Amino acid sequence: MNSVGGVGVIDKVMTVIEAVRASGSLSLLDLVDVTGIPRATAHRLATALEQHGMLRRDDLGCYHLGATFVALGQAAERDFPLSSRTRPIAETLQRTTREGVQFYVKEGNMRRCLVSVEASHGLRWIVPEGSLLPLSKGSAGHILSGAKIGSTGWVESVEEREAGVASVSAPVRSRSGVLLGALCISGPLERMTRKPGAKYGKKLLASAAELQRQIGI
Repeated sequence: MNSVGGVGVIDKVMTVIEAVRASGSLSLLDLVDVTGIPRATAHRLATALEQHGMLRRDDLGCYHLGATFVALGQAAERDFPLSSRTRPIAETLQRTTREGVQFYVKEGNMRRCLVSVEASHGLRWIVPEGSLLPLSKGSAGHILSGAKIGSTGWVESVEEREAGVASVSAPVRSRSGVLLGALCISGPLERMTRKPGAKYGKKLLASAAELQRQIGI
């Protein structure tokens, strides 16, 4: 595991937390296997995180995220209410399109899925909330990496990150023009077509504009 900025212990702590978050629960052996951190170090970190309420162990000794994250999440949401403002708009957009809707924010050189509403079709493209995806591929990634959007107001992608998947995304900005995130509609190519912007662009832009009004910052 590479250290970022030389702050090795923080990097390891975040690696442990992210591994548990992604998996839901992990035994110590699984934690070592997933993170590549030596067993003794992983045990010390997990024990310290448990003491601070950031991890908890169940009756089988597996680690889960702890209650501290509930309080932290509520505080973060009060300060920057993107998730709570986005979800009802994303749910409405999903009902009108029946495709999956996601909202991404930039996180370092990646993008994180903050809100994800699954499609109502049996065949669907699922992006779990909290997922970290590259900026270099996918319509939302292009927007968050500063790609030129053009006169349409949206960016589309076809089979860039995954074969058989297409998407169209629109930027969401603050009142001062700061890019806050990207609202995205994604799904199987057979329904999205090779021109997802032409199919869903207008609905997407209307939802993005409403979200900008709702955020109000």
